[in-house]
Amino acid sequence: MRAAIETRDLRREFGSVTAVDALSLEVRPGEVFGLLGPNGAGKTTTIKMLITLLPPTSGSATVAGHDIAHEARAVRRSIGYVPQLLSSDGALSARENLDISGHLYHIPAPERRERIEEALRFMGLTDVGDNLVRTYSGGMVRRLEIAQAMLHAPPVLFLDEPTVGLDPTARRAVWEHVRKLREREGTTILLTTHYMDEAAELCERVGIMHLGKLVALGTPESLAAEVGPGASLDDVFTHFTGSELDDTTAGGTYRDVARTRRTARRLG
Repeated sequence: MRAAIETRDLRREFGSVTAVDALSLEVRPGEVFGLLGPNGAGKTTTIKMLITLLPPTSGSATVAGHDIAHEARAVRRSIGYVPQLLSSDGALSARENLDISGHLYHIPAPERRERIEEALRFMGLTDVGDNLVRTYSGGMVRRLEIAQAMLHAPPVLFLDEPTVGLDPTARRAVWEHVRKLREREGTTILLTTHYMDEAAELCERVGIMHLGKLVALGTPESLAAEVGPGASLDDVFTHFTGSELDDTTAGGTYRDVARTRRTARRLG
């Protein structure tokens, strides 16, 4: 069976800095795969290459069977993408946001209306579909953004920190909808997260990146067993990325912190 996402020696350099170093992995069709790692590990750069926003320096990758370098348009038609920063317009209603997404994906008007209503039902937003998005809770906003990304029924969905800034109840609501999406549509989902409980809850397999390299790959259970009896995914993360934090890089850069706090404030 052809992989939904496949990379072969994928590499991206920024001058003298290698952000992604010879990354090779396969994500199976219908799998929820977690890409983990500290800030600066190369996760976001990897996603940007896979969604064709950034060309690789060398190596190759396919998404939904399409080459990211030579079939970029076909890749973009085959994916949904929910970035960490908000992507819905707070001055519009959910239906209006979805309608814009439908136009961008060139979905014909009659079909677009049907898909919008189905997306609202699936995400539990029908009763508030005409309310302005700026009145939504953080969890509702995330559910709307996932609905926007899935409106054209892509086989592959990328979620970048999907629950950053959300309270525990909202996080679990998003988890439940991600699970339902995978079960109902068979969607392949690649997500990044810094929440190890989220990765353990949602992901069938995880890959851990550190300094641009893939340093561990497997199920959360198999990696925990490799680390030792009673190990958690937090222990796995620490084991493969280093237990000592450098105060000059811990928690990411000023820009990382500012972006996360801005997103949390807007979602909260």
